[in-house]
Amino acid sequence: MAATVVSKEMPPETVAKVTGFFMSVGGGSVVPEKYEGERVHPDLIRSLLKVQHIHRGRLTCILTVKPYVCNAYNTLHGGAVGSIAEIVAIACARTVVHKDKELFLGELSVSYLAAAVNQAEVMIDASVVRSGRNLTVVAIEFKLKDKEILTYLCRATFYNMPLASL
Repeated sequence: MAATVVSKEMPPETVAKVTGFFMSVGGGSVVPEKYEGERVHPDLIRSLLKVQHIHRGRLTCILTVKPYVCNAYNTLHGGAVGSIAEIVAIACARTVVHKDKELFLGELSVSYLAAAVNQAEVMIDASVVRSGRNLTVVAIEFKLKDKEILTYLCRATFYNMPLASL
């Protein structure tokens, strides 16, 4: 883990305020060492997911909320919800879109309805709403596994692009 470098001209009280702010918003959370470095973000997010069911146009996963994806309120961070929704939507779209097409995310909407706390298990259900020659739309629902409370509702729109041939 890299050490923080502080300019000698920076007053100690300013350093304390900035450090305190980052700690209050979850900046002090320890990310597992195997996820430090470049190009590990997708692996970090995928490590939270366990696939339960795969069908044509449908995908179900279980998400276990870990401390390193929580915010200052000890709930799943909104940015993590978006990243998880994108990964699950791509996987679901791939069940109907041919592998010779590249998927380009055109839009991702997220409705935050309730919070998922640290260590909660969340069921993620994704389903293809529409898939055509050029466009695929996937709906994603996040529900608390034990109470079946809807926590997040997402919709992803993908443009299906043919792979470039050189």
